[in-house]
Amino acid sequence: MSPVVSLPELVESITDGAKLIVPSDFNGFYSGVAMEATRALVRRQVRDLHLVALPTTGLQGDLLIGAGCVATMEAGSMFAGEYGVPPRFREAFRRKSIRMIEATCPAIHAALQAAEKGLPFTALRGVIGSDLIKLRDDWKVIDNPFAENDPILLVPAIHPDWALFHAPMADRYGNVYYGRRRELGLMSHASRGALITVERLFDGNLMDDPAYACATLPEIYVSAIAVVPKGAWPYGFADSYAEDTAHIRHYMAEAKSEQGFRGYLDEFVLRGAVAH
Repeated sequence: MSPVVSLPELVESITDGAKLIVPSDFNGFYSGVAMEATRALVRRQVRDLHLVALPTTGLQGDLLIGAGCVATMEAGSMFAGEYGVPPRFREAFRRKSIRMIEATCPAIHAALQAAEKGLPFTALRGVIGSDLIKLRDDWKVIDNPFAENDPILLVPAIHPDWALFHAPMADRYGNVYYGRRRELGLMSHASRGALITVERLFDGNLMDDPAYACATLPEIYVSAIAVVPKGAWPYGFADSYAEDTAHIRHYMAEAKSEQGFRGYLDEFVLRGAVAH
């Protein structure tokens, strides 16, 4: 069977209660954010997601939280850059309508590296002494067994069900070129499968081309691909298109109130009035 499917078929795999990992959407260029797939998830009315951000999320996570799709949020931060704190997250956190698992960027990266290697946990430094450890009873500080007076932090591996992101292109064999965004490979290795939207299909086999193979995710990690031009909008995407700053500002203003958010949802998600 071809790994290339329609967008509705791609998001059907993300069922209620799934642990879903998404990349950072800070400035859009940092990672490929599958925003069109996110809107499709909202239309599907998926519920009780455990959303993991690698390592932060802003508009994408806020949209899912505001639409009632998220039960648990795990992230280094909820941050929309110069646009401020995502408003629907702020309200959900204030009302305690979602469970927030406090984390930090290196801990999330390390926990995913443990998962991709098949390890139950990993060790790291740099967090010891922070208040964050007091909030995580699943993190353990132990004595380094190979040295004296050297505490070390152990964090459990993170095993997502699905990685969801947007990439420049894929081939019909299921290989996906992700370019410089190495964390997209990490997400996929740690997850049960990767669901990926792409700008276009590559004519040929990406693994046969040395210029692409070194930054290509092999098909063994890829569960499904959907071709979705401008699939990261309103975020920008690499050199393909710029961030739609006016639209993001519009979202941030509307989402400050429940009524404004519902109006935005109706216009740009449920009725599909995507302005790119």
